[in-house]
Amino acid sequence: QVQLVESGGGLVQAGGSLRLSCAASARIFSIYNMGWFRQAPGKEREFVGFVSRSYAVTLYADSVKGRFTISRDSAKNTVYLQMNSLKPEDTAVYYCAATNHGTYDQQASYKLWGQGTQVTVSS
Repeated sequence: QVQLVESGGGLVQAGGSLRLSCAASARIFSIYNMGWFRQAPGKEREFVGFVSRSYAVTLYADSVKGRFTISRDSAKNTVYLQMNSLKPEDTAVYYCAATNHGTYDQQASYKLWGQGTQVTVSS
């Protein structure tokens, strides 16, 4: 069953912003670290960012540092990916995922995945 639900994707012009949401159950939100991945057409799925369950640490891929920000809202059991200064190369399906062990930037470490939300950035 789907236990993570992404939303907020869409079409935006280069330089614009979007905020993606990943809604989880209270149990998942309290137990798991959360990561964001993306997969562009013709490319492998790649790591975007990570936030620990305690919100003590956030980590980002070099390609999005300074532009993307991950946050957690415990009241809503939701993780956000704020994306600013979007570039055409950010176009991809974005996935939220949950892990409680393993390497934070490797997709094999993640136990639970959402269905993905499409982000398209035009020139």
